Amino acid sequence: MVIWVLRALFVLLIGAVSFSIGPQTASDEGSMSPFWFMVASIVVAFVFVAVDALIPRKSLAALSGAFLGLVAGMVMAFGLGLIVDLLIEVFAPGLGKPDVSSSVPIPNTSTVVDSVKLIIGIICCYFTISFILQTKDDIRFVIPYVEFSRQSRGARPLILDTSVIIDGRIADICDTRIIDSAIMIPRFVLQELQTIADSSDKLKRNRGRRGLDMLNKLQTNEKVEIRIGETRLPAGEEEGDVDQKLVVLAKKIDGRIVTNDYNLNKIAQLRGVDVININDLANALKPVVLPGEGLAVKIIKPGEEAGQGIGYLEDGTMVVAENSRDKVNEVVHLTITSVLQTSAGRMIFGRPEGMPMAPRRRARSSGSTTTAGNP
Repeated sequence: MVIWVLRALFVLLIGAVSFSIGPQTASDEGSMSPFWFMVASIVVAFVFVAVDALIPRKSLAALSGAFLGLVAGMVMAFGLGLIVDLLIEVFAPGLGKPDVSSSVPIPNTSTVVDSVKLIIGIICCYFTISFILQTKDDIRFVIPYVEFSRQSRGARPLILDTSVIIDGRIADICDTRIIDSAIMIPRFVLQELQTIADSSDKLKRNRGRRGLDMLNKLQTNEKVEIRIGETRLPAGEEEGDVDQKLVVLAKKIDGRIVTNDYNLNKIAQLRGVDVININDLANALKPVVLPGEGLAVKIIKPGEEAGQGIGYLEDGTMVVAENSRDKVNEVVHLTITSVLQTSAGRMIFGRPEGMPMAPRRRARSSGSTTTAGNP
């Protein structure tokens, strides 16, 4: 609302100023009438307002970069103009001055020189502005150029990968207000999500659409700051896979990768990039289970080892039950024997209640069989 009031005031001021100077323009012979002068001024004002309205997303960094490029281009053009004057003075002393002694009309060479200087200035300004706008993310100036950037909460941004967006738990974590850093979603991650969502494979397509839904949920969450990453990667890194791009981007902006991909976790750690693994976070928040406690689980499928049955808790934790291979689709009450926790998740091992522990392995020594640990 405020911006539209500002635009209306701009048009009214242009109209008022043109109306006040209209009578002065009418006094000159051959000039337009005050009315048409005011109409032309208001039309020009409306054109500027329309251009401003058609560009919904403004960038203060781009504006300051264009200003720096213009200043640098003018300085460069001034230097090149001095070189042109020096070359003319050495090799063609009379080229830059009109010959007033001659009665024969000749082209005004000084106008040609000035035009050449103007063209050089335009070329310099174009190249410097273009260079600054394309590299403003890589250049940090203090004086005279100050980079205006959006204030980010937290010290280091969190960079989401494709797997953690599809997983969806990051949206629930954001709802808890525990995250105070900006969350960055790189452009190439969005492209990968779109590719998965357009896949001909039904499973991949559903995963991709779920990722897009989770992304929309994140963007509408007012409890966190979501940014779409537009940072340019170094030359030679833009053709790599998504994992490699994530690591390079995290190193460049000093960010942290949020993922539940085990391989990306290891690669990032080898490259010295901090990683927040959602599985590790979930495991740290799970209730602690200790050997000897009881547990009820439904056996879903046979295990890899003989006699083992596999079940899952509601949070997805895998439970490996001994002597339960033939109890698929049945609820088994287990006594926990051990717990294994890794970055890939948590595994619980147990045996049916009332079942004695498996006999200890025996070792052969000197041709006789003895119980391991006993003489």
